[in-house]
Amino acid sequence: MITRLSHLFLRTLRDDPADAEVPSHKLLVRAGYVRRIAPGVYSWLPLGLKVLRKVEQVVREEMDAIGAQEICLPALLPREPYETTNRWTEYGDSVFRLRDRKGADMLLGPTHEELFALTVKGEYNSYKDLPVTLYQIQTKYRDEERPRAGILRGREFIMKDSYSFDLDEAGLRRSYNAHREAYRRIFTRLGVEYVIVAATSGAMGGSASEEFLATSAVGEDTYVTCLESGYAANVEAVVTAAPPEIPLDGQAEAVVHDTPDTPTIASLVDWANGAGIGERFGRPVTAADTLKNVMVKLHHPDGKTEIVGIGVPGDREVDDKRLGASLEPAEVELLTDADFAANPFLVKGYIGPKALLANGIRYLVDPRVVTGTAWITGADAPGKHVVGLVAGRDFTPDGTVEAAEVHEGDTSPDGKGVLHAARGIEIAHIFQLGYKYTDAFEVDVLGENGKPVRLVQGSYGVGVSRMVAVIAEQMHDEKGLRWPVEAAPFDVHVVIANKDAAAREGAEQVVAGLDARGLEVLFDDRTASPGVKFKDAELLGMPWVLVIGRGWAEGKVELRNRLTGEAEDIPAADAVETVLGKIRA
Repeated sequence: MITRLSHLFLRTLRDDPADAEVPSHKLLVRAGYVRRIAPGVYSWLPLGLKVLRKVEQVVREEMDAIGAQEICLPALLPREPYETTNRWTEYGDSVFRLRDRKGADMLLGPTHEELFALTVKGEYNSYKDLPVTLYQIQTKYRDEERPRAGILRGREFIMKDSYSFDLDEAGLRRSYNAHREAYRRIFTRLGVEYVIVAATSGAMGGSASEEFLATSAVGEDTYVTCLESGYAANVEAVVTAAPPEIPLDGQAEAVVHDTPDTPTIASLVDWANGAGIGERFGRPVTAADTLKNVMVKLHHPDGKTEIVGIGVPGDREVDDKRLGASLEPAEVELLTDADFAANPFLVKGYIGPKALLANGIRYLVDPRVVTGTAWITGADAPGKHVVGLVAGRDFTPDGTVEAAEVHEGDTSPDGKGVLHAARGIEIAHIFQLGYKYTDAFEVDVLGENGKPVRLVQGSYGVGVSRMVAVIAEQMHDEKGLRWPVEAAPFDVHVVIANKDAAAREGAEQVVAGLDARGLEVLFDDRTASPGVKFKDAELLGMPWVLVIGRGWAEGKVELRNRLTGEAEDIPAADAVETVLGKIRA
């Protein structure tokens, strides 16, 4: 197929869009692949749509290869199935909700576990029908509070979501592993650098859960790895190793001290070392010896609100994502001044465990706060702290919570090394859902023994439209985009570099030859200057650029590899076969 640039619906831009923060956003807009319609909502123009369809095709081929079958469910969905699974409320404000003209509640689907479970329930009734995996490539909707980075984080996006249904847990594991390997092939074909990390399940539910993260400095997800053991996890899924408990016998009594002007951890540590408190610890006091208590308000799906205290070592901040993941499906909010005024036992800067427990406030602590550990913490009175408050003796928490930030150099949860942090972009997530949705809808088939068998479900998603941005993010340079062959809108970009009639005629012959051999050709037949054409070719990013210019008279053309930056002169007579060989190598 030949597409002439003189006829292509395309306008490239010289300047970056004002709202663009990351390279992929800047380049996809400048190169005319997408255009912004509203925050988090983008139109796909011809070049962008071709890349999107190429990515879809890779995903579709690998899904078909594991025996999955493609269907398409509606994006406009009724409330009732999501009410059954409690996700109508658990999703909170991230779901687009609406009502039809008769007043019935509807939503724009963010994901389709419920509908796939109901579809299988409606069609299958025998163990002989199983296992089955169904998938769709479809538009999804999430009302992101802060859509950003172009199509990396939008409110409307295209996702491949697939769902496996098996007769037992062993079957689920096989389906899960088949998807895991299919995803590895997808990302390898697209040239994406990625890691697989342990993850949390969130509102999806289920047990085993892993994320595929594309490595990127602009990624919103932080993950950690252990080089010694191969451990890898999203920070939200890191489980803190609790230290051994310490005997309570012989520990000194807790003592309340006047600590004026110490509302921060740093000021408290300075006071402690100035007051000689380090003698009690046998060393100088550090922030890790203090217990910071952060007050939050939980909004539960049933409408109830609860105040909760979160205790973490003072050398760490509370990680909002880790805290939110630990407390899902409740939404987390910091206490306001009005909340403190309504609860006078909460003394800002001097909150301690005792007042929380005495007033019926649930108190959750970091796993490092084990029985026998002694802490410097608030004494629940202005300008006062308590030194040597011992867990398990002076206070007993209501439970533990993974809320503290993970530090570079922390001990790996498997105990085999230290953690190293990096950033990535989530491109896929796979879940062993188990029975959450099949229980909710009683998805049973008749088993081999004549008794009902409850099906077990898996859920597997790939961000298809996000993948376009991820490839652009990983494979651009200072000149523009650099598409891998599997995702490029065209196989080769042919540029006429001068106005010589013979060269133009020769270019037409070469382009026709490339087309005849089944290649997709972008042909820059415009009358623009060579400089403009070269800049556009670099910006648009086809993997191969064939330049037909002054060398034509000498029987030569130039072939440029956009991915490596290498260029070579090749015989004009062999141009078609040479390009074909490079592309299919």
